[in-house]
Amino acid sequence: MTQFFRAFFKNPLLYIASGILFFLALFIFFFTDFFYELIEIGSVWVREHFGGFYLWLGLLCVFFLIFIAFSRFGRIKLGNSPTEFDRLSWIAMLYSAGMGSGILLRAVQEPVFMFLNPPIETNSTSEVIALEYTFYQWGFTAWAFYGIFALLIAYSLFVRKSDILLGTSLPQLKKIKYLPEGVNLLTILTTVFGLVAAIGLGTTQIEGGISHLTSTAAGTLWLIVLLVLIICLVAFISAFAGINRGIKRISNWNIYITVILMFFVFFQIDILNVFSRFFESLYSYIIDFVPLSLALGRYNPGKEFLTDWTYYYWAFWLAWAPFTGIFIARISKGRSIREMILGVLIIPSLGSFFWFSVFGSASFDLIGNMESYSGEFDNVFTSLFRFFEAFPLANFTNIATIILLISFLVTSVDSAIYVLSMFSDKGKEHPRKKFRLIWAILILIFSEAIIILGSIKPDSNVLTAMQKFLIISSLPFAFFTAAIMILFLRDLYKKF
Repeated sequence: MTQFFRAFFKNPLLYIASGILFFLALFIFFFTDFFYELIEIGSVWVREHFGGFYLWLGLLCVFFLIFIAFSRFGRIKLGNSPTEFDRLSWIAMLYSAGMGSGILLRAVQEPVFMFLNPPIETNSTSEVIALEYTFYQWGFTAWAFYGIFALLIAYSLFVRKSDILLGTSLPQLKKIKYLPEGVNLLTILTTVFGLVAAIGLGTTQIEGGISHLTSTAAGTLWLIVLLVLIICLVAFISAFAGINRGIKRISNWNIYITVILMFFVFFQIDILNVFSRFFESLYSYIIDFVPLSLALGRYNPGKEFLTDWTYYYWAFWLAWAPFTGIFIARISKGRSIREMILGVLIIPSLGSFFWFSVFGSASFDLIGNMESYSGEFDNVFTSLFRFFEAFPLANFTNIATIILLISFLVTSVDSAIYVLSMFSDKGKEHPRKKFRLIWAILILIFSEAIIILGSIKPDSNVLTAMQKFLIISSLPFAFFTAAIMILFLRDLYKKF
């Protein structure tokens, strides 16, 4: 215990970040209504003044990575050693860390919402429009945000032989006093905010699934608190074991169960219909990518929709981009820049697209066969469990879904613990285990505080506020992302 406190108080970045998180939790608790008012005003202000910037940034990130991949810079190898992980394990780890439980949370609810409330008007059917817009929000742009940070850190770590810290990833950042420390602090805080929002959403869905199976009322606080404790404990054990023995094994497990679950649905519905909608939606998404990305003309769903969906998603991906990008960089040793970029951009995106095509198509058909739709799939936390009731072995698939949700959350949290520990341990590739313990405890405390606060203040949805808060807290990272693309490109041209 003495060693624990010594490691904590000898690390300014660690105790400053912890102090800010602690006082923020207290501020939210004692001034809840004022906090919500600030968040509401702030998120609207960001939407009004920087909404277009978020959209342009997403598009530029995709084109920037494609340019780097197919230019001469794409041939640069990330280190001289062989690849540390086989391709399947590599894909499994980056996908588990980057998307995780989100694809289960939104598997049915999002395509159905887009189907019933088409955000754009095209000549396609409502089914294709719904899938196309879902692809847009889970596709190339999301992974481009991750890819930018993965590229920056992988290049810094394996080519420039620097450390893994964002604040020192480019020579230009070191020239401004206190800027590296400020960037690292901002990275830690944004990572924790995004992670806590994901833990809150994920555990609420797990509790919703358990309540559905046991036919009890949803919203049992002690169960959600217990779930957060279990997830953080297992995540710490995984992070403590390291990437090879912990994170890699759980990530592979996640992919196997996800594929089995998807094909369980796939082989019970109209397969040709799924393929038809998948390819048509994919074609529309690629053709419409630029006007979709910039919300031009008939591809503009309106500011309210963009705030509730696209801006929030972009902020969420940006919040996760630093730690996910660092994690992707850490596991990409030995690959070329081209392989890493194309692997990050294309493979997980296509996997998500097919996933949503299967569950979306099945949901559309179920709704079409109902005499009247009564909002069975509207609740984001219970929609997937209600969906499985239409198929055989419903209890089995729902239990498998709950286990998979826990497993996905564990891989997201253990990846974050590992990366935050790198930041706290001077950018070491293999951070000391005491830092992994410290971050597991801090994430647990902050997550539990936000969950409990949400129950104490039932009139104000704290998790919703945390999601809106991401739109604000991710804004500095949006500017930072734009700056590092320019600085990184200049650095490449100077050296190659």
